[in-house]
Amino acid sequence: MGHKTITISDEAYKALSRLKRGKESFTDVILKLARGRVEGTLLDYVRSLEQDEEFAEIMEDVVRERRRIRLRTPRV
Repeated sequence: MGHKTITISDEAYKALSRLKRGKESFTDVILKLARGRVEGTLLDYVRSLEQDEEFAEIMEDVVRERRRIRLRTPRV
């Protein structure tokens, strides 16, 4: 297998590092991303993002709104 050297930003490196599981290589992670088969939860994705105060405030608003909503079971 051949090897290539690529340059990526620190942000991209950190994001790839967070996606690595066990003994996976960066190549494994990149191939999973390219194939669109990265498994994980929405929470995993959010944790992989850079910290962003505006995003955090929006998420807090969403959580507060969801707690306020009461769903009713339909009567049959």
